[in-house]
Amino acid sequence: MKGLIYLEDGTVYKGKGFGAETTRVGELVFNTAMTGYQKTLTDPSYSQQIITFTYPLLGNYGVNSTDYESERIHAFGAVAQDVCFAPSNWRSEKTIDQWLVEQNVPGVYGVDTREITRRLRRSGCQKCVITTENLSLDAVKKIAQAETLCSDQMKSAGVSAVMERKKPENSLHVAVLDLGVKESILAELAARGCDLTIYPYGTKAKTILAAKPDGVFLTNGPGDPAAAEEAITVVEKLITNSNYGPGQMPVFGICMGHQLIALACGGSTYKMKYGHRGCNHGVFDKNTGRSYITSQNHGYAVQPESIVLKGLEVTHLNLNDGSVEGMAHLSKPVFSVQFHPESSPGPNDTGYLFDKFIDLMKGGKL
Repeated sequence: MKGLIYLEDGTVYKGKGFGAETTRVGELVFNTAMTGYQKTLTDPSYSQQIITFTYPLLGNYGVNSTDYESERIHAFGAVAQDVCFAPSNWRSEKTIDQWLVEQNVPGVYGVDTREITRRLRRSGCQKCVITTENLSLDAVKKIAQAETLCSDQMKSAGVSAVMERKKPENSLHVAVLDLGVKESILAELAARGCDLTIYPYGTKAKTILAAKPDGVFLTNGPGDPAAAEEAITVVEKLITNSNYGPGQMPVFGICMGHQLIALACGGSTYKMKYGHRGCNHGVFDKNTGRSYITSQNHGYAVQPESIVLKGLEVTHLNLNDGSVEGMAHLSKPVFSVQFHPESSPGPNDTGYLFDKFIDLMKGGKL
């Protein structure tokens, strides 16, 4: 198959197609991770995005039945310099080509991913058409002009009904507001003795509070946080009901959850030029005085000056651009980080944040 990528600024990249023979429109972004393509493609935060993988080879260890962050591929397409059609790994069950065919997701390879990445760094992420069909350039241009990208994907990225994950030996109950959660995050909470009640987008705060959870977790998810108006209202009420003392009910947010906490407290967010996507982003923790290499996936960030006098303080900073990577409430057991401490993929040295959440649920303080 032929493969073609058309950017909204008129740039065209021609290569070879793999995966499904179809056409999709999404936001073209780039990911700098060297491994973890299966987890990346199934991360709900990549909903409606076409991912350029900067590592030159994609698919070399195949696809297996365990490395999923959700039940399906959420990305709208994959772009690579080269693709391996004969993977070698003891866990491999199928090729990435076969997997993308099954999931009806197109891929393009044989293009200069370095050039694409440099272009996105200069211009910012762009609307893009990816096609493996035999379409004329005029037809592709018309598709690009006709499609409008959504900003509220988090409304449908998570569960559609309340779900529970419980074990008799667990001693803590966490309410999870699902905006597109990764399985790795749920696994980290479960491994620390937490029963989980997972609530869909649109759940009222009174429903969550009526369950009297020991803590509330706000998940990652795709789209513009400012478009999640219902969720912002819910988070505001949850924070209001979170206080130190008996039944303090701490609130912990990651990625989209981090941004919603800022918005619920009266802060603001902004769209980054090309975002942070990969597992090699340096972050400084002001409380521990240590720096960490973190896994990240976000296109929006918290405006630092907007949270001054809003009851929040910045706890973590990005070592590349100085953007906000973590916050804590000054008077309530509420904290959040922009990066992904569940360490899948990436190092596990930021798992201490989950331990902090557990400690808060047991009556500790930030």
